[in-house]
Amino acid sequence: MFVRNLRNRLVALFLLLILFTLTALGSYILWYFYQHNIASLNAAMLSQGKIIEELINRDMSGPIQKAQIDEKIKELSSRIDLRVTIIDATGTVIADSQQNPALMENHGDRPEIAAALAGDNSYNIRKSATQERSLLYVSTPVLFHNEITGVVRVAMPLDHVDAGYRKILSALLIASLLTSLVAIFFSLTFAHRFTRPLGQVINTANEIAEGDLSKRVYIKTGDELEILAHAINNLTSSLEDKVNDIVAQNRKLELILENMGDAVILMDRFGRVTTANKTAVAVFGITEEMLGMHNIQVIGNSLLDQAVQAAINRKEGRLIDLKTNIHGMKRVFQVFLAPITAAEKDISGVLGVFHDITTLQNLHDRQADFVANASHELATPLTAIKGFAETLLDGALAQPELSEKFVRIIYDEADRMHRLIQDLLQLARLNAQEYREQIKLEQVLVEPVLTAAKQDMAPRWQQKNQLVSIASDQDDLAAIAHPDWLKQVIANLLENSIKYTPAGGKITLQAWHSNDQVKISVKDSGIGIPAKDLPLIFDRFYRVDRARARTAGGTGLGLAIAKFIVEMLGGRIEVESVVDVGTTFIITLPASEKRS
Repeated sequence: MFVRNLRNRLVALFLLLILFTLTALGSYILWYFYQHNIASLNAAMLSQGKIIEELINRDMSGPIQKAQIDEKIKELSSRIDLRVTIIDATGTVIADSQQNPALMENHGDRPEIAAALAGDNSYNIRKSATQERSLLYVSTPVLFHNEITGVVRVAMPLDHVDAGYRKILSALLIASLLTSLVAIFFSLTFAHRFTRPLGQVINTANEIAEGDLSKRVYIKTGDELEILAHAINNLTSSLEDKVNDIVAQNRKLELILENMGDAVILMDRFGRVTTANKTAVAVFGITEEMLGMHNIQVIGNSLLDQAVQAAINRKEGRLIDLKTNIHGMKRVFQVFLAPITAAEKDISGVLGVFHDITTLQNLHDRQADFVANASHELATPLTAIKGFAETLLDGALAQPELSEKFVRIIYDEADRMHRLIQDLLQLARLNAQEYREQIKLEQVLVEPVLTAAKQDMAPRWQQKNQLVSIASDQDDLAAIAHPDWLKQVIANLLENSIKYTPAGGKITLQAWHSNDQVKISVKDSGIGIPAKDLPLIFDRFYRVDRARARTAGGTGLGLAIAKFIVEMLGGRIEVESVVDVGTTFIITLPASEKRS
């Protein structure tokens, strides 16, 4: 089958080569013959048109003279073997050597007429509407005092040109046929000679290609085919060794790639994703349909594509920080891009390794914000203390009323700074892993904790004449928590409610059991929190109204500490609030399986 196909291809190759050569040569000869004849006729007819234009240009100046042009043209055409047509500037035929101009349509839309009216000499080849055969039309403008007053068009049938064209074409076709027959004869002879020994080579090569690398080729022809057989045998032996090595190496690389903790994506030189490891599929949600798509469509970040193109253009690795949004969550990756060099140092693709540094970045940002906010919060009371101390040193000590007022302000600011430092130390202590490991969670009765927090805060809510009540659905309600931590959370929330509830207001501490969970709420009738601030109130140093919060003595860390502790206890804290109605904080903790 293969031998016959190869022989046929050799025959077809010789035949196509001959036919292509003859076709190219014949086409050029035909084209040159035709163009040469047309160019010669065009030049001769243009000269005739110029002569006619010189004869009639004065007659085109008036209607009386125009009427005499047709008679002149018919008389002139008897001396030359050309059809002559005169058209005025509006496209109306005013004279024709073979037709009655009054019966002819407007020629203004003819290409050669339009070009001549524009001031150019022109020619066109087409079938005549009156003579039903191909004609060559040559037109030239009629000028009178440098103004175009009409067009002279001369026409000639192309019958003799077409007849010569057909004779040359027939000769070329006969030559092509004879040459093709000779080519078929010689190609069949050579194909039969060279394709017979290839059968064994082909069969053995197919078996090798199918994976049987133990096969070898055995032929003795004394020519290049025998050398080819030996080369195939050597190649097969070498290939068998290489394949075994490559399989082992690929397996190692696959294991390494698939078990890497970092996402790895392979892109081609155009930035299209071709391969992704298991981590990349999980992180970026890459599907089979996405392979072959551009990295912007897969990752959704143009910065990555810019870095990929830079790595390809500069032929060097790149390290970038990539911030993106995946499934509604902000993620930060440290991406290393390494160009993959193919043969001749061409870049065939780029390997991208995505190291997730979201947690580190968030920690860094929180640390930076914490330092900035802490510095700001500490600077405020220190500035006040320094300012009033300078005022006292400048002479205010001599005024008892002012000095007492300033000393009181210095004391209050120092006390607020002390409380701020205490809160900061507590946050640092809660963040310490060793401290948290020392704290053991246990069964804690909720109602005694609420009562203790109420009593500790009694001086504050009594001073504002507020009503603080406790409500619980059962006395033995218990949660898995730490008593000191839970008390501090309740105290922080209660202190917050006391600060922002007007005098005479009402605060309710309530606890109840719900679906293997214990819920504790601190509800007040205070000023409330605007809806836009609710998602932010647990952030460190965040205040809804900074000036009012400082007046109330807040450090901006109470709610942050409360949320931190609740989450360490394995629970969650939520808030509901309506401005000028009140605020409710709800704590959810795991319930104790055994309640006493």
